[in-house]
Amino acid sequence: MFGDSTSFSIVNKINQFAYKNKKRFNDKIVLCVPNTLIYFFKNKLGKKHISLGGQNCHYYENYGPFTGSVNASMLKKTGAEYLILGHSENRLEGETNYLIKKKITSALKQKLNIIFCIGETQEEKNKGKTFSILKKQISQSLDKSFNKSKIILAYEPVWAIGTNKIPKINELEKIINFIKSEFKKKFKTKISTKVLYGGSVNPKNISMFSPIDQIDGFLIGGASQSSKKFIEIIKNYYK
Repeated sequence: MFGDSTSFSIVNKINQFAYKNKKRFNDKIVLCVPNTLIYFFKNKLGKKHISLGGQNCHYYENYGPFTGSVNASMLKKTGAEYLILGHSENRLEGETNYLIKKKITSALKQKLNIIFCIGETQEEKNKGKTFSILKKQISQSLDKSFNKSKIILAYEPVWAIGTNKIPKINELEKIINFIKSEFKKKFKTKISTKVLYGGSVNPKNISMFSPIDQIDGFLIGGASQSSKKFIEIIKNYYK
């Protein structure tokens, strides 16, 4: 929950950076912003070298008696291409795996790309439940009928978000491999999905993730509120 029309300068600087460095940094940049800003940013940018997305949606596919809610269809019409679902902050507010599944179903019907967040709490980690929690989140929220090419997974350990704590490298490698393996089992495919890492990623610690080939990208939280920090993360990753 951040930003207003004056935040365009942040988005614009990142967009310009993407354009100037498109040959050097070939990876995709997606900014998932508040619903109130998607349409404004899309039109203000003109030539768009980044993608825009939303941060959540209501599960209901059509218009209905859900005051204050926004569904996937409405987000698509504002210009969203991506949608974050299952974020830990929404899970803490009561979102269940089954509700997230309904949201993913609705969003895929709009041909949105899904960034599906999974992760364990500190208590679950302490009890050695990391893998069982991740398996449950994947199995209960995804369906084998889903278009797997439209789904990106984001591993965001709840205990790492905003705490400056990050998993040990060997731990992270095992977890990412496990997530990719579970995705393959769910969809009965040999082709895995992309898996992002999110949780206290900043310009100072990003370089430590470079050697981990299993990670396909990052879900940046607080650091994305600053174009300087966001761009530094990209630069430092490729040093």
